[in-house]
Amino acid sequence: MQTESRPAGAAESFAVDRPLAGIRVVDGVRGPLAAITRYLAELGATVDRVVPADPADPFADIAANIGKRSFGAAIDSPAAQPLIAAAHAIVVEAGQCIDLAALRRERPALVTMTVSDFGTGNPISGWQATDPVLHALSGELSRSGIRGQPPLLPPGELAYQCAASQAAFALVAALYNALRTGVGDHIDYSALDGAVQALDPGYGINGSATMGRPAHLLSRDRPSRGFSYPILRCADGHVRICILAPRQWLGMFRWMGEPAAFADPAFAGISHRNRSPELMPAIAAFIAEKTRAELEAEGERRGVPIAAVLTFAECMATEHMRARHAFTEARRDDGTAVTLPNGVVTVEGERLGIAPTPTAAATEPDWSPLQPATARIFTGLRVLDLGVIVVGAEQSRLLADLGADVIKVESQAFPDGSRQSYLSYGMSISFVTGHRNKRSLGLNLRDPAGHALFLELAKKADVILSNYKPGTLKSLGLDHEQIAAINPAIVMADSSAFGATGPWSTRMGYGPLVRAVTGLATAWRYPDDPEGFCDSVTVYPDHVAARIGAMAAVALLIRRLRTGRGGTASIAQSEVMLAHFAADAARLSQGQPTGGPPDWPWQVYPTSGDDEWCVVTVRGGADWSALDALVGVGGDPLDTPVARLAARDRIDAALGPWLLARTADAAMTELQAAGVPAARMLRVADLPDFAYFRERGLFRTEAHPFLPDDFLTERWHVPSLTNAEPPTRPAPLAGEDTAEVVADWLGLDPAKVEALIAAGVIEPLAEDVRAAAEAARRV
Repeated sequence: MQTESRPAGAAESFAVDRPLAGIRVVDGVRGPLAAITRYLAELGATVDRVVPADPADPFADIAANIGKRSFGAAIDSPAAQPLIAAAHAIVVEAGQCIDLAALRRERPALVTMTVSDFGTGNPISGWQATDPVLHALSGELSRSGIRGQPPLLPPGELAYQCAASQAAFALVAALYNALRTGVGDHIDYSALDGAVQALDPGYGINGSATMGRPAHLLSRDRPSRGFSYPILRCADGHVRICILAPRQWLGMFRWMGEPAAFADPAFAGISHRNRSPELMPAIAAFIAEKTRAELEAEGERRGVPIAAVLTFAECMATEHMRARHAFTEARRDDGTAVTLPNGVVTVEGERLGIAPTPTAAATEPDWSPLQPATARIFTGLRVLDLGVIVVGAEQSRLLADLGADVIKVESQAFPDGSRQSYLSYGMSISFVTGHRNKRSLGLNLRDPAGHALFLELAKKADVILSNYKPGTLKSLGLDHEQIAAINPAIVMADSSAFGATGPWSTRMGYGPLVRAVTGLATAWRYPDDPEGFCDSVTVYPDHVAARIGAMAAVALLIRRLRTGRGGTASIAQSEVMLAHFAADAARLSQGQPTGGPPDWPWQVYPTSGDDEWCVVTVRGGADWSALDALVGVGGDPLDTPVARLAARDRIDAALGPWLLARTADAAMTELQAAGVPAARMLRVADLPDFAYFRERGLFRTEAHPFLPDDFLTERWHVPSLTNAEPPTRPAPLAGEDTAEVVADWLGLDPAKVEALIAAGVIEPLAEDVRAAAEAARRV
């Protein structure tokens, strides 16, 4: 299906030099993972889609393929051959009739990717997946829901959407390497791998799955109702509060009139507040008669993080989304207009928006001369990392794992919140997984000499990454205009909750607040429990926004290969989330219900064992027939979702006892052998021992000199023919590498380094921190 679009502000947006202009991609992927190349189309690549049209869900189809050229032909058709011959990258479903290895032999710079649910060459490569299946096997389902109730499937297709973002980053990184060195690659991409890494990784930084504790010590049940980031009723709906810092609690305390019951200074601590049985009811009573708008306005004035809980439709209609042109109209080939999220990347302050469907492929641009290939894609790349918490950590780790020299710039006065730990030297399993392969530079940016030193470092840098509140870098005199004046080739990428413009740009950027105002919290509830909000312990969209930010930075590096100049890219985390629900936006614009075609209201069933569950999904007539043959549901064929919904009681009466007579593992195996998408609900502690992850080698055991136990972390971003496994350099203590960094980057001699330390310009590892860490190592 050929699609066309014209985003709001199109004349200005199309004038932007899209970073991937001139890149040609052949796309042979159907379903939600077709979104992989949608990101590349937005960034300017010409994407030629060579799969037959699939009208099963036209809203999902246009959401995943807007901005591509569609030929309606198969990958092995004559029409596809000239497209393949001119492509820089080919992305196809595993098993399609195309010899990718032969193509790479003929054209060594070609990048190829096979896409599947479970990768190729392993015992479950032939299994069937759906989004619920991916949630079950990734560990996400096990922590979604409310204690004492069944696990609750997250809304939409979050697992596939996050997996698509991970794949897009990997694809753009491989293209950068191929264009720079002439050496292509092949990527065996698995949706399950991507879902485990990019949604809310149990073994990643700040994973809500582990909360810094060993996975085997976690509760097997779902979180308690209102466990964290509570959602409370107000006069016209609900609001979510997210009080973390002592100053935020002080703002709330004063707003409430400084009640004596909560005057104890201990209430400044989160743990003390969480233990108080009186506090939350008092806050709930305080806000009950106020409207969402009143609470948001007063909360912002007082520094109290609070946000309205909106539906997806309400979010689309907000002044902020209108001001940012976050949605636009797109037209299908039949002339039908639908509303879609207007892309996720801003370049040079201009929203790229939905790429116009190209009428002809771009002319091959002039690239810079080829450079020698290296074992890792970004070896030699210099990155200054100003990021904090999850997004900041992940953006730069992705580059560090692939060889970049990433310098985490830190300050003793404003430490990264991720360094908060029960260990006095600011180290935890969570922190080390997010900051491996980096070096730490202690630098006082508010000191004029520190500012000047940063500019000297920026002259040597290729990339600067940040995720501060909009305007922070400008206030420090470190925005792109100032940096580019001394280094025109610099690439800068930043991320914020709501973007640098619009009424919400000054809001505090916590993920739970983003999920509240974008409609995700509202959608993530039990159907029969309007107060049962279940998104509170999921760290989303932090990890996936980091991947999109890193992808945008690499895309600008690709543009630099042909133009010599750098540039800026900005990511709004709220818009990343909205893009994952693009099909729902299209449905709403046509008066259709969100959530896709109706299916079984429950797809998670108990099995034998203690709180063990199995996901079972039916996509269509073939799945139904396979399920009927195995379980014996009986009756007329139920080959439509509506028919299956009407027969729910009959299905449950047959399937429920069948599952209860089996372990979740046995049920999964039998159902998958019959061709029915099904999966045992894995908990995070189960992942390393699940045969698939062992065979794929997704996890590896690492050690840190200042942690008592070894820990698990991801081994690689994607399996690749050419890119070496990431190094195992331990995450640094704050300021641990200060002297080394300024000597390496700036050539400063030891006397100059000591003078800067004495003046308080640069901050080495604090002696008390060093002593505490060394004491822990001895123990």
